Amino acid sequence: MSEVTGIPAYEPPKARSLFEPHRIFLMAVFAGIVFCMAWFMRWDWLPQYQTRLFWGIWETLLLLFSTSIAGFLLAVPLGLVQVTGPKPLAWLARGFCTLIRGTPLLLQLWLIYYGLGSLFAQYPEIRQSFLWPYLRQAWPYGFAALTISFAAYEGEVMRGAFAGVPKGELEAARAYGMGRFTMFRRIWLPRAVQRSLPTLTGETVLQLKSTPLVATITVVDVYGVISRVRQDTFLTYEPLLFLALIYLILTGMLVYAFRLLEKRIPNRGA
Repeated sequence: MSEVTGIPAYEPPKARSLFEPHRIFLMAVFAGIVFCMAWFMRWDWLPQYQTRLFWGIWETLLLLFSTSIAGFLLAVPLGLVQVTGPKPLAWLARGFCTLIRGTPLLLQLWLIYYGLGSLFAQYPEIRQSFLWPYLRQAWPYGFAALTISFAAYEGEVMRGAFAGVPKGELEAARAYGMGRFTMFRRIWLPRAVQRSLPTLTGETVLQLKSTPLVATITVVDVYGVISRVRQDTFLTYEPLLFLALIYLILTGMLVYAFRLLEKRIPNRGA
């Protein structure tokens, strides 16, 4: 308790022990599963496909980080305009987020790839331009679909985050003579990002789990490599379990990185 104010001093929560009974049980179950996988299943195909798997993981990570960063940069104005207006832009932003969130990502991906991609091919001006070597590939369309999806979901999160920043902080910034852009850059945006960080963690993990859909338009990510392994070896469980392990490890690394980021950002209250 503080001697000055008489208010109990804040004590950070104690870190939970790794060796709690339920965690020991889960680790034992996981170790048993790994042992059974290693002892009873075939893994002789791994050396043959290890180079392709590394490239597939790289492709997955490249898609994840590039689309998440680009989507977040789009989500900031989408969320901000819904809070500040003007109303026509707010309606457009709200309609965009509602449309994208209300339709399946796979449908959006196919519409962009088979619809927009085939439309570009009908114009000789596009086919003869310097962009055609890129537009004829599937990667840009997968990038566009994943970016738009992430922007729509995170745009709604940022709308709530911008609206939830205490008005007193913004009024204090105006009282100090800050301009709108300075106040947005130094107060409003950092506080909104701080509030949205836990949700951003979940959205990024969901984005990782959405990347396998690009294999349906011939982008060879790690899921595409595993699909090729299944076709070549006629194995079912081993490649799929190995794929699940890869995504489990990547998800754990993402969650751990975001938790470290949350700890580094000071918590100044709601």
